[in-house]
Amino acid sequence: MPDWKNKLFFGDNLRILREHVPDESVDLVYLDPPFNSNANYNVLFKEKSGQSSHAQITAFEDTWEWGDEAEETYYETIQQSGRLADFLQAFRTILGPSDMMAYLVMMAPRLHELHRVLKDTGSIYLHCDPTASHYLKLLMDAIFEPERFIAEIIWKRTNARGTTGKWPRIHDVILVFAKSETFRFHSLKVKADKAKLPHTLITIDGVKYQTYELTGPGITKEGESGKPWRGFDPTKFGRHWADSQMEMDAWDADALIHWAKDGFPRRRDAEPFDPDARMITVGTVWTDIDRINQSAKERLGYPTQKPEALLERIITASSNENDVVLDPFCGCGTSISVAERLHRKWIGIDITHLAITLIRSRLFDHFKSDLSPYEVIGDPKDLASAQALALESKHDGRYQFQFWAAGLVDARPANDQRKKGADSGIDGIINFIDDRSGQAKKVIVQVKSGHVKVGDIRDLKGVLDREKAAMGCFITLEEPTGPMKTEAVSAGFYESGVKLAGVSAEKFPKIQILTIAELLAGKKLNFPRHRMETFKQAERKSKSRDKQPGLFNDPERPF
Repeated sequence: MPDWKNKLFFGDNLRILREHVPDESVDLVYLDPPFNSNANYNVLFKEKSGQSSHAQITAFEDTWEWGDEAEETYYETIQQSGRLADFLQAFRTILGPSDMMAYLVMMAPRLHELHRVLKDTGSIYLHCDPTASHYLKLLMDAIFEPERFIAEIIWKRTNARGTTGKWPRIHDVILVFAKSETFRFHSLKVKADKAKLPHTLITIDGVKYQTYELTGPGITKEGESGKPWRGFDPTKFGRHWADSQMEMDAWDADALIHWAKDGFPRRRDAEPFDPDARMITVGTVWTDIDRINQSAKERLGYPTQKPEALLERIITASSNENDVVLDPFCGCGTSISVAERLHRKWIGIDITHLAITLIRSRLFDHFKSDLSPYEVIGDPKDLASAQALALESKHDGRYQFQFWAAGLVDARPANDQRKKGADSGIDGIINFIDDRSGQAKKVIVQVKSGHVKVGDIRDLKGVLDREKAAMGCFITLEEPTGPMKTEAVSAGFYESGVKLAGVSAEKFPKIQILTIAELLAGKKLNFPRHRMETFKQAERKSKSRDKQPGLFNDPERPF
């Protein structure tokens, strides 16, 4: 498909799957949906000092409650009858109208759609935790059929911590199902833990060698594989020779058969055992991939960010280059970034504009000019759709318009806007460095979707003074008034007074008013862009098969 363009969708993944993703068009699905852990996850941004900012934005609310929406979805699903409807009704009998039931009702139609979009050679990896994994396994059995269950992967994501009255939970569960028996899979090997030597080693003249079984399970009645060799009869032990007796004779002639004092002979390697070169096949318990720690270079501050190594293993094992990888809960875009690096096509879906902005920044930081073409679908592209988003945000209180508008100037959201009365006059912040002190300067961003007046600019001036900010940006859906423009001009200029990286000192309007229409038309905020520090800069990644990724800093993202 030479005209393929990768896609990043904003919106409810159920609607997007139904309306935009065709049947049997996806090779691999990875999803890491919100767990039913009764916890609200916040995105925590780090200040330049490294301390956690007071600014917190809820990325999603990981709490599911039974209500009218859950009830409606439940009846919509069971009306379609079939195995899935039977399972949900059984769950309803056992769990009643509970929060867990609400979570399963939310997941059921989405898993059903993901089954529909998978190719026959495709598979799905459902990342969950032990709170609900057993229920989700039954849902997957209902949708994919039990014989399509491939594996339950246990990922040890952290070390045990002290708890009171219960075992510490240190792992996640990843359920793997296939669309058919022809699913794609590549076995993987990793370096073995040198501290864990295999029990099959022998020592000859002080040198260790690896040894292997000569027999396999099961009895054979035809040929020589079931006949005695050198006085050893495998049939008596329910086994058979795995290799021909002629080959075993040749190994013995080369002194490559180890004749143990007790038990069957074993084949040994000709070369001494090298613990540094030892490779083992990856199984279903993953203890070699660490969670993202506080100082990890790939850490972006997103609450449920998964390590790239985890997604690299999944994508490498269950897809080929140019296959399509889909993540319907793509969050900060780890699966998308890894798919891009591994030369896969991709589709990402998320319900928050905060996530979409972060993914776009991450992709640019990672790949810059190497980034494959992609389109963002569902975010406002014109003034009418921006007005619709603003109206929707007023009704649902989710501040999506503010997130989206702040993202137009590459600002990070600010304040915990879930709290009534918490508006401190800051909807977004841009950090930049324009001298050799290493100290970040701030651009305060305000977003207004309703009526605007000259008093709004005066208020912004006060916020700049209070926050000791260098500049202010006022984003408005409506056209600014003449007095507003005059008031902004009266604020004067911010002067970048130190020459840095060959860039001469410049003057920038201290307060700039930008309309949504202007931003959609491509107008940019004018401020020192020598080094932007809004989001944590993602590492530069190489898509070349023979290059290692390094660090990369770029002065400006193209959005």
